[in-house]
Amino acid sequence: MESLPDAILQFIMSHINNARDVAACSCVSKRWKDSLPYIKTLYFPRNSFDNNSGGETPDNIVRRMISQIVQLEELVVYSPFSCAGLASWLSLVGLSLRQLELRMDNILDTQALNENPSKLDCVGAARNLESLKLWGVLMVNSPKWDVFQNLKNLEIIGARLEDPVLSVVLRSCPYLTRLLLLGCEGVRSVSIDLPYLEECKMDFYGLGNISLSLKSPKIESLEVQGCSWIRVPETNHLRNLSISNNAGRVYMVDFGKLTALESLTMRGVQWCWDAICKMLKLSSEVKHLYMKVEFTGDFEALQPFPEIDFVDFFNSHPKLHKFDIHGAMFAALCQKNSLKHVDSGFMIPCLEDVVITVRSPLNAEQKMSTLESLLKYGKSLRTMVIKILQMKSSHSSADDFFDEVCKFTYQNHKIVRIE
Repeated sequence: MESLPDAILQFIMSHINNARDVAACSCVSKRWKDSLPYIKTLYFPRNSFDNNSGGETPDNIVRRMISQIVQLEELVVYSPFSCAGLASWLSLVGLSLRQLELRMDNILDTQALNENPSKLDCVGAARNLESLKLWGVLMVNSPKWDVFQNLKNLEIIGARLEDPVLSVVLRSCPYLTRLLLLGCEGVRSVSIDLPYLEECKMDFYGLGNISLSLKSPKIESLEVQGCSWIRVPETNHLRNLSISNNAGRVYMVDFGKLTALESLTMRGVQWCWDAICKMLKLSSEVKHLYMKVEFTGDFEALQPFPEIDFVDFFNSHPKLHKFDIHGAMFAALCQKNSLKHVDSGFMIPCLEDVVITVRSPLNAEQKMSTLESLLKYGKSLRTMVIKILQMKSSHSSADDFFDEVCKFTYQNHKIVRIE
């Protein structure tokens, strides 16, 4: 290392980012120490100061280290810090930072409500950020931010926030192309108007009764969890869509035309039947469909799916390549009338992979007939995976059904397997 030119040594050192490693390297030699100011990224893990026996506070240690760096572009701090400490760091490197990631750890801190400025306010000093990630953040007071002109990526993981505060935050980031709100609680109505947004993922805690309105004409990927009412009018570029609600029910979905949609995921305990029908109708061009909705029903009572015509379903989804289907939807396709009148020219042209999860031995004959029909009409079918969950029925019909599935699998072992 000592024989290397300064430029190469500086290049090597610039790839060291863990704060402990940086501190250790600075003790090797003066030449190594003189090369460290050229690092671009500095990372402080959660346990960075667990064995701090010196008289210097963690805030001051971080400040001293970043003050020695010529142009710090990325700062990641998972170790505890104070509001004053954060303000002092960003006063030094705020303008050079492009990426900032902070574990705020104040989501349950009631004293944080009275901080002025707050930790969230201090982030505004890094006005040239391109990516901002915040973990465990309390957002009940609107941050005093100017507009982030360069911010393209915003990730908030584990937050307690309120509707007006989220609106202020999003207005300060009008040029976002990627937005993640994960493990967030406290909101009731979310309205997003971001003209450049391409990827959005939202996971809300609570009762699952949130309303969402998203106006982003360039949106390509959208994942939503915890919303009952969803409105996305501009969907010309939407390719991947996932809607789930583990705590409540999905009442209403209102989307524009989904002509570009390739992948659709629908999950939840209960969806209103109108919402299911609307999504299936809009997704006629979809290539990958994943359905794990257990029940339907417009009110509290959980109801099974009504009959879905096997032929009509696949005729309505001619480009379907992969179909992942669980309990209720499979049972709906297995009604006795579905396969009574099949046109001689009917086929499922593009289907290659099917994953079927079976939860009940009821209507075993119809279910076996549907499995056989998937093989018969799926001219491009390569794999069929049958997952049989632990059946609640103690009747011998469960054993008989399992025997039939095993026989079917053996006869078509090149395509079918049981998991």
